Amino acid sequence: MLMNNWFECKVKTEKTLENGTQKKVTEPYLVDALNFTEAEARIIREISPYCNGELEVVDIKRVKYSEMFTNEAESADKWYKVKAMFITLDEKSQTEKKSATFILVQASDFQNAVDTFVNGMRGGMSDYEIHTIQETNILDVFPFEAVSREKLPTSDDTPSEEEQFSVKEGAPEE
Repeated sequence: MLMNNWFECKVKTEKTLENGTQKKVTEPYLVDALNFTEAEARIIREISPYCNGELEVVDIKRVKYSEMFTNEAESADKWYKVKAMFITLDEKSQTEKKSATFILVQASDFQNAVDTFVNGMRGGMSDYEIHTIQETNILDVFPFEAVSREKLPTSDDTPSEEEQFSVKEGAPEE
């Protein structure tokens, strides 16, 4: 099972307000990366096309989300942090144990976040309780995307030794 390594990156940029003035704002984004260095590089690569001016990564911190439930609705533009308590039975003491986990949910409002979470948990084998649901200030999430094998260079793309050193027709010989 592939585990995600989430980093919350705060990026300072200049935004043009509705009245036309420029204002520096710091906005949080979530990036899936292997380490802090890759998180910084990825957030710069993802955000820079949308910035007109300076871009500065002012903070990066590791955050723990065990799972993420996305919502394809166009109105689902908010991210909610759900703290769920998974309930297990300790066979020795015959008592219930609760373990907390955090799940990120994309939704349009609070009720939609609850519904999206419940739908995402459907079919799971564990009992759970929703402990808290909190709207985050995260603007966008950038999950890891593996490079497809089609995009990787192959040995077929490399010219043979003959092709590299052959004289092309019409080229002057030395």
